[in-house]
Amino acid sequence: MSALDALPAVSLEEITERAALLTRTDRKYLVPREEVEELLAASPAALRALEIDGRRRQAYLSLYYDTVDLASYRAAATGRRRRWKVRRRVYVDSGASFLEVKTRTGRGESAKVRIALDPGREEADPLTDPLDGPALDEVRHLLAAADCPVPVGPLRPVLTTTYDRATVLLEAEDARLTLDEHLVWTGPEGQTRHLTDQVVVETKAGTRPSSLDRALWRRGHRPQRLSKFATGLALLYPALPANRWHRTTGRLHPAA
Repeated sequence: MSALDALPAVSLEEITERAALLTRTDRKYLVPREEVEELLAASPAALRALEIDGRRRQAYLSLYYDTVDLASYRAAATGRRRRWKVRRRVYVDSGASFLEVKTRTGRGESAKVRIALDPGREEADPLTDPLDGPALDEVRHLLAAADCPVPVGPLRPVLTTTYDRATVLLEAEDARLTLDEHLVWTGPEGQTRHLTDQVVVETKAGTRPSSLDRALWRRGHRPQRLSKFATGLALLYPALPANRWHRTTGRLHPAA
């Protein structure tokens, strides 16, 4: 039995209520899988694992859209103050699917909006078709409202990520962490990179670091600038500008 499976369970409703922080700091780490097991097993904090329909790990699929010239990626790569990201998020186990639009304003504020997709689009292949119709109109409206550059042309699929996510609640701290394993990046031409021996660990706590942050620091791990979208494209297309993620991609050990 893994350390995750040995933890007491917590429901989705409770973990959402307990960890709904007004002010939250997210920190991401790349951690070898065996160290994650040790971290959970040795934690002095009381931990509980999210369980949905008897599962401790939920399968995720994210499909990212961008312009032909990768305007979204390039805005992030050059650190532009006003930038955006559009993805389709699929919760594989339940079949639920949403379109998510993330924006960052000139004041450094971030926002994420979920859009209900037109069920009629499900008859097409969402992994290969460009974003169009009412969904694209809504994306453009949201970008304009956030004063972000609005793409004129179509948005096409540029990257797919799949992974298994586990979520752990820190009982006494109203904080949580997510553990993303078996991460696979796939480009539109079918090229892939697999993260086989590392886990993307993200802590979500208040302004003060959680006890698991401090435990990671003691083990020599420091927060990384890690975007699955940006690092995935940088790995699949080495010619793209990627200086902002050079430290992170240097620590990744993906297999083709």
